[in-house]
Amino acid sequence: MKHFNKLLVYRRATQLAFIIFIFIVPVFNIFRYDTQTKELFILGQVWSLGLKQNFYADASVAGAAHVAFHVLFNAVLPWVLVLAIFPLLGFLTGRLFCGWLCPEGAMFELVDFFSLKLLGRRNLYGKRANDPDVKPGNRLFYGALALASAVLLPLVAGISLTGYLIAPQTIWQQISTGNLSYGVKAGIIGVTIYMFITSVLVRHIFCKYICAAGLMQMLFGWISPVSLRVKMDTGRSGECTDCLGCEKACFMNVLPRENKRDISCVNCGACIAACNKELGQGKGLFHYSCGEGCAAPRENSGHLTQIQPYPLQGEQKII
Repeated sequence: MKHFNKLLVYRRATQLAFIIFIFIVPVFNIFRYDTQTKELFILGQVWSLGLKQNFYADASVAGAAHVAFHVLFNAVLPWVLVLAIFPLLGFLTGRLFCGWLCPEGAMFELVDFFSLKLLGRRNLYGKRANDPDVKPGNRLFYGALALASAVLLPLVAGISLTGYLIAPQTIWQQISTGNLSYGVKAGIIGVTIYMFITSVLVRHIFCKYICAAGLMQMLFGWISPVSLRVKMDTGRSGECTDCLGCEKACFMNVLPRENKRDISCVNCGACIAACNKELGQGKGLFHYSCGEGCAAPRENSGHLTQIQPYPLQGEQKII
């Protein structure tokens, strides 16, 4: 149980730290674009193309080359480097960012928690075979918390993310006076609606099929020969108690015991923690591993692939 708590605490700490980072980035001009001044701020400095005044007046080849050079190195390459972050992360760590850092992922899991407490299932639209067995809580208490979270968290996200386009000082000044400009209102309302829809209604479907950052990590993690993944120790498969804890712990509906690289896996380690909880700390069948290419491991060709994920009562579970 201690191992489970430790892993969960570490993951919640990284998620919280990254959420705080996302909130303070525009406040300290670490990275934001001001739509009013048309300036891009990076690390507290205004980022420009570095072109001299009246650069367009020089129609010579040298003048054109000067402009092209500055556009390439001050505009194109920086954005290429920014966009390369997620493919690089995917190549090295798979979808670790999704499971350990992504603010939206953290919100999705919070709504999962409230759904389980109120409805006994993660999904709003029906119960699934891998929904965990959770004792229902005080519905009045959790219902109030869920309602407050559904209203306040998207609103806070809307205010914070609008700060990437409008100076946060301007936003809070307008909020304090109640006199919001069209741009501030549009930004806050638009982001708030988006966050509510994705966090409450869509959730992990967004991770699987829509999120561009997730899809890039998914693709590059799949083709990478070195990326991080969760692996099962198939040599000890006989120790599996068929408790289904690993499958019930997975909010991405991955079947960990199939021991193949599933592009939906976010490397959260929930199956590792669940198995350690069942078999004892440090005795679980799952662990993090790097490499082994994009194909299923060789041991998948053995009897383990015949594990039935949700056997009917009385059926044999490992053939």
